[in-house]
Amino acid sequence: MATRRLGIIMHGATSRIGTTQHLLNSLIPIRQEGGLPLANGDRLMPDPILVGRTEPKLQALAERLGLTRWTTDLDAALADPANELFFECAYGGGRVELARRALAAGKHIYLEKPVAETLEEVLALRAEAEKAGRSHAVMQDKIYLPGLVKLKTVLELGTLGKLLSMKLDFGWWVFDGEVIPAQRTSWNYKKAMGGGLVLDMFPHWRYVIEHLFGAPTAVTCHMRIAQPKRWDERHHPYDVDVEDEARAILEFPGGLVGEIFSSWATRIRRDDMLVIKVDGTAGSASCTLHDCFVQTLANTPKPLFPVQAPQPMDFHAQWAPVPELVPFKNSYRQAWESYLRHIAGEGPNVASLLQAARGLQLIEACHESHHGRRWVDLPELKG
Repeated sequence: MATRRLGIIMHGATSRIGTTQHLLNSLIPIRQEGGLPLANGDRLMPDPILVGRTEPKLQALAERLGLTRWTTDLDAALADPANELFFECAYGGGRVELARRALAAGKHIYLEKPVAETLEEVLALRAEAEKAGRSHAVMQDKIYLPGLVKLKTVLELGTLGKLLSMKLDFGWWVFDGEVIPAQRTSWNYKKAMGGGLVLDMFPHWRYVIEHLFGAPTAVTCHMRIAQPKRWDERHHPYDVDVEDEARAILEFPGGLVGEIFSSWATRIRRDDMLVIKVDGTAGSASCTLHDCFVQTLANTPKPLFPVQAPQPMDFHAQWAPVPELVPFKNSYRQAWESYLRHIAGEGPNVASLLQAARGLQLIEACHESHHGRRWVDLPELKG
């Protein structure tokens, strides 16, 4: 049994998501466990080098994580042949150009979403990576959430029969920052900084929906700016110029119809911040981030519409929980493990930039639909 070292350039390591999800919850635990076990008995040991703009922050983070490699010189990290993989999770855009620099240096590329602002850019970057013979992928962590894993099992077992409809309901109230500090940073609400709910969240919804239900063939979408005035981190007021709420309807082959509701201006009165509900001829399922509940045809009640007195039925009590058949592991870590195994030659690349392209295709179609007030087709993008 051998240990294979894999040098990983972590660009944007000091960002919240870089530190918390990609390092603390993913690569560091893999390192602490002696590396990622491979099918041939070897272990793959991630060796991150932290890359950012501020030396004190990088040094402090490296010491906190027990790492020795960090730098503010991205060119030097790219020039080092010991670093095989470039990962990008920094805020502020420019992801495509950074990925191109990494490809030019001979690195594989692994990118947070959104990879780019246009479908054309993603397809061009994918073609460039293919020509260079380098592996390429986009982070797709949500399919590994335990609630979605349980829902996937329910669907694969055919428990629901022929699928009729699905609805993805997501969001919460984000304070405007005037009196109570906002939970999201101001760049999320500024077009020039890559903000916008559709650009931020619909790449997730595209791969989640395809993973569960297959590829949609058409979409119609409505967007709006629900809170047009906000206050930034310095308590300076600014005008919101991108959508903070969106509603989309999707068509699928075979008659399935889907809905997406996403909002940063809604208050929660449902099971979780994300709920996916599916109805079929033989049953229905509803999943949250961690749980999934099923109601089969045999257990479906026959309620009356009570206008004279309050509803006597407890509808929530009529659903059965789906048990956790597989121990839960952090969803970001599972995405990392899948891609690391692919880099090691032991698995398919399930999150290639083709998936990122499909996300951008949906985003552009939603904007086109909204501005034209019409349906837009989603032709198949093939690898």
